[in-house]
Amino acid sequence: MPTRINKYLSESGFCSRREADRLISANRVRINGELAVIGSQVSDHDLVTVDHKALSNVQKRVYLAFNKPIGITSTTDQKIKGNMIDYIHYPERIFHIGRLDKESEGLILLTNDGDIVNQILRAENAHEKEYLVTVDRPVTQMFCDQMSKGVPILDTITRPCVVKKVDSKTFKIILTEGLNRQIRRMCAYFGYNVLSLKRIRIMHIHLDIPTGKYRHLTKNEEKKLFEILKSAS
Repeated sequence: MPTRINKYLSESGFCSRREADRLISANRVRINGELAVIGSQVSDHDLVTVDHKALSNVQKRVYLAFNKPIGITSTTDQKIKGNMIDYIHYPERIFHIGRLDKESEGLILLTNDGDIVNQILRAENAHEKEYLVTVDRPVTQMFCDQMSKGVPILDTITRPCVVKKVDSKTFKIILTEGLNRQIRRMCAYFGYNVLSLKRIRIMHIHLDIPTGKYRHLTKNEEKKLFEILKSAS
């Protein structure tokens, strides 16, 4: 069955659909030697090339959980020193889903499945992300209550969230959004400085690997991930 060219590129693991449209518009994609256009259809017997290099759509989907260390940048741009791709050195082309600040650590997902990136990043899907945060002042119940109700940052009010004290200067927070440096900005609003920030869960996937290491998602994790995304679509 014919497939739209941007979907074909995405399912090949080469890039997201949005990036595929950019490549097509830049005249970098050809089908059987002819320039592709937005909306072009591709069949299994067609030869698709990007920058004159052949592409295959039979690439196995890869889904990784990575424990990002502090100092590594969440980017696939290998011109940037300390980028995630060079650090992991995975044998296939992969890209990260979402970001973690350079000074933060913890769980981040990576894949070669372009479609799933867009699905997970859609803010309206409200996927839970859990963090362990240490600050420079005692964590009070008032602080937890105020954080959980929403905080005015970046010209908006953060969504209500779950905040629980762990010890005198550490708390856990569960967010369903991902504003730029959100937790650090939320803490700063109340006069707290973040000393350490670690993401320990994304949806049902928990951080269970050493710093700097990665693992493939289990079959059960993959199955549940697709079920969550399907129900949210």
